[in-house]
Amino acid sequence: MKNKKMNRRNFIRAATATGVLAVGGTALWQLDLLRGVRDTALRQFPGVFYIERLRQIVAADNAHARALMWEVTSPVDQQMIELRLQGTEDVRRIAAEDARFTDDGTEVYQYTAELDQLTPGHMYQYRITAGDAATDWQPLYTPTADENYKMLIFPDSQSSDYADWKQLAHLAWARNTDAELFTCMGDLVDNGEDRLQWTEFFVGVKEMQRSIPMVPLMGNHETYNLDWKVRLPEAYLHYFKTPRNGSKEFERYYYSFDYGDAHYIVLCTQQKEIGEFKDGLVEEQLAWIRRDLKAHRKRWNIVFMHKDVLQYRINGRPERTEGIDEDNGRVWMPVFDELGIDIVFTAHLHTYRNRGHIYGFEKTPDAKGPLYILTGVAGNVRYPNLWIDHAFDEVTLPQPETDNYLTMDVSRDAIEIACFLTDGTEMDRVRVTKR
Repeated sequence: MKNKKMNRRNFIRAATATGVLAVGGTALWQLDLLRGVRDTALRQFPGVFYIERLRQIVAADNAHARALMWEVTSPVDQQMIELRLQGTEDVRRIAAEDARFTDDGTEVYQYTAELDQLTPGHMYQYRITAGDAATDWQPLYTPTADENYKMLIFPDSQSSDYADWKQLAHLAWARNTDAELFTCMGDLVDNGEDRLQWTEFFVGVKEMQRSIPMVPLMGNHETYNLDWKVRLPEAYLHYFKTPRNGSKEFERYYYSFDYGDAHYIVLCTQQKEIGEFKDGLVEEQLAWIRRDLKAHRKRWNIVFMHKDVLQYRINGRPERTEGIDEDNGRVWMPVFDELGIDIVFTAHLHTYRNRGHIYGFEKTPDAKGPLYILTGVAGNVRYPNLWIDHAFDEVTLPQPETDNYLTMDVSRDAIEIACFLTDGTEMDRVRVTKR
């Protein structure tokens, strides 16, 4: 496989113009209006292999590897990934693994494949085959170590009706098709055992998740069963084959990965919920994060965590004081100071807050310490006028808040983060540089 390097942004622009990214039949079969006649239609096109919820998941080193996941409506043997460099016919084949599981009374026929030995800075194409049938080719890009890139960041998509989430995610991707990866900040669904909610969540990101890798986070709502009691996050752990962390008890609960010249740390803040079943999550992560950062030397260090580090006063509850969250802020903020974390993104409170830089539990006008961004809300579960502004807040959105998403542009010299409403209105922009 030989091909010249191509910046992904240039490829996307060219591909959009020429139709390279058109998904053809695969996309048509996923339209809501055609779902009812899908099985009949497929019998008329025997060469088409129909799959659902095709997605890329970040690998530990995305310049050389990637994970793929997808579902089918019934078991299919001998599924393969075919991988080639864009513009070539030389195909490499990788066998798929059966990763089916049962939850909410539904058996999910899910398959995975791990791609390795990829070359940085190249645009690949991949498809899934089964016998003589195949999906359409999809794009897969491997970053170089020092390239500039954009990331999309989605706050909690938890919803009672996922129409707003689907609209926001679709429009965010339509405006940012040059993004190279995206993250969803936890509370992806309202109820972690509800299969229908998961399928609706995936509809929102179906266009981007097959083209660019996803960075999933676990939220507290991923730990709820249908009776709204706490359970282990069974569905979340099956849906996302995240990078390995070396843990015996908490594999896939937390992880890290490299993309370009940034190292990303994805923490699990569900110790209260998970603590009903097994202990040691926080202690294990505290030891792991130090080992992890010693092993990964990048220019930027960025943390994603679901629950927030600050405690807010609440309208109508004068007994609740403003301060630092005891379970997460008091535990993690000194560690972030010690390890030189540049940016910390949080979620959970369904409100956007830019706090600026904090060090030693104090505001630092000289930009010492991490920048803390509370990312907002991307679903329709909103808390209008609930939170009273914190003294650390530098930017808040007008109340009552509606949905928002963020972009993050990463370069060697700076990282620039912007917050947008669904209609594309920019609400905040902040720039981080190295001290």
